[in-house]
Amino acid sequence: MHIPSGNTALLELIPFDHALAQALAPSPDYDITKWLYVPNHYGEYRYILGTRGEKPLICVGVNPSTAAPGDLDNTLKSVERVALHNGYDSFIMFNVYAQRATRPEDMERSRNAALHAENMRAFDYALSLDKEGAPAVWAAWGAVIEKRDYLPQCVRDMIAVGEKHGARWFSAGKRTKAGHPHHPLYLRKDSPLEPFDVGAYLEGL
Repeated sequence: MHIPSGNTALLELIPFDHALAQALAPSPDYDITKWLYVPNHYGEYRYILGTRGEKPLICVGVNPSTAAPGDLDNTLKSVERVALHNGYDSFIMFNVYAQRATRPEDMERSRNAALHAENMRAFDYALSLDKEGAPAVWAAWGAVIEKRDYLPQCVRDMIAVGEKHGARWFSAGKRTKAGHPHHPLYLRKDSPLEPFDVGAYLEGL
């Protein structure tokens, strides 16, 4: 379990570009030809965790927990299975907000604008990794999106970034009564991806 040590505004953040450069350099901890892990060490926030390929499925949760290369939690194991079943050769786990917290209730009450800005740079990079264009983004945050008032606006910013890349949004599994996209954890591995109108969804929040 990861319990945040405090407000991320008190941290000296590693800018995404710098963290990416470090993640692309050889690491004694994991195989960089297989994994993309930014930052490349365990800390209070995580921009990206995924596998390398030509056609990644970008899965979007609310915020990171404890997963790391070679040590995926059950949620990310499910993400990988669904991605492979739907014809993708890799997955990227991204999050609406980058602060690590196993329990969303432990997330900070106010958005750290600097952390969010770096997270949007990470999303822009993740979208650029699909060599075929029109990257696939799987909305998979469940009802947890309701835990903090700032999260829907973070998603709106993601939509704007995605538009530059022609991003296509999907969900998998049955949506909640409030219309939230299903969380990956209890999905069947053969769950199909379905088009998701994320803009219309946000209007209802």
